[in-house]
Amino acid sequence: MMHTVLESIGTANPPFKRSQSEAAHFMAQVEGFSAPIRNRIESIYRQSGIDRRYSCIEDYGLDSEQFDFYPKNWSLQPFPTTGARNQKYRDCAGAIAESAAQQALWQAGREAHEITHLIVVSCTGFSAPGVDIQLVQKLGLASTVERTSIGFMGCHAAFNGLKVAHAICQSNDRARVLLVCVELCSLHFQMQDSLENVVINAIFSDGAAAAILAAQPTSEAEGKLVYKDSYSQLIDGTLDLMNWTIGDTGFLMGLSPKVPDTVVQHLPNYLETFLSRHHLTQDTIDFWAIHPGGRSIVEKIQVVLGLSDRLVEDSFEVLRHYGNMSSPTVLFILKRFLECHQRGLVGDRKLEHGMALAFGPGLSIEGCLFERVGGIV
Repeated sequence: MMHTVLESIGTANPPFKRSQSEAAHFMAQVEGFSAPIRNRIESIYRQSGIDRRYSCIEDYGLDSEQFDFYPKNWSLQPFPTTGARNQKYRDCAGAIAESAAQQALWQAGREAHEITHLIVVSCTGFSAPGVDIQLVQKLGLASTVERTSIGFMGCHAAFNGLKVAHAICQSNDRARVLLVCVELCSLHFQMQDSLENVVINAIFSDGAAAAILAAQPTSEAEGKLVYKDSYSQLIDGTLDLMNWTIGDTGFLMGLSPKVPDTVVQHLPNYLETFLSRHHLTQDTIDFWAIHPGGRSIVEKIQVVLGLSDRLVEDSFEVLRHYGNMSSPTVLFILKRFLECHQRGLVGDRKLEHGMALAFGPGLSIEGCLFERVGGIV
């Protein structure tokens, strides 16, 4: 039997780290918000469950009008165009993607020439040649490496990347796959005078994560964490609850406050269907990597599934330290547990099966199941 082993995960962020209070201060000074909306900014940022976020834009931490990306006035006019934002993506995305990939290669003990397949996931910018070509050149990957790009799928896109990597590993027993997710969400700050827009500006951030997945027979995979299966479900009648479109001043997001309640309404049946395919139940899941689209969705999932604080602490901690980075976020969570598992520092956290979950436009629930080959630690 051939397994898809999760060998390593590397992460990276752009250089500008801002506390949530700094970001709220910036937002409060921007002209164009009505008084009722402006008066809610501080409380929304404070209650977000986020302490700090990273951005490729320095301006969000400045207290004067000496901006680099935005025009030098607090009305931020003329507002940067989609073209200007996409150029910033082209300038910045490759560097953090390379950093995350270098870390993943080093942790896996792999040389660049060993990589047979490269998968790049992103929804916050476009270019051709793109990040995939930059990675081939910067990392020194073989010019014959097989490349796949997955775009515009939002927060759950890492799961689609993992599915592709798994399919490759199951069809090629020499496959060594590098999966890279990179997002620069803070490029798409908008100024609509609505609470929905304030919430969006308050939670999204920038980051990259890379994973090495390799095909290995049972004799080599014994004791390792492997990707087992995935399951996707579209929820009927929810097309208007979350969307991501291209506008004249960047990419525009719609995010309804109904999303958390809608997800938790359908999640128990989703999990029962998925887990029953492997003769498992929720109680047999020892580790949960829940994408923290926001604090509310993790809190509501914890309640509806009856999960202990320990089982959701990794999701809350990644949200607190990084915000919602869209597609890389779930890999940041999985990295925390993978490293503990590999060092044997699991403590009372036995590992036999793990579940990762994310939610995106559709609405779509995406999940994947991990297991330790050979049973319980």
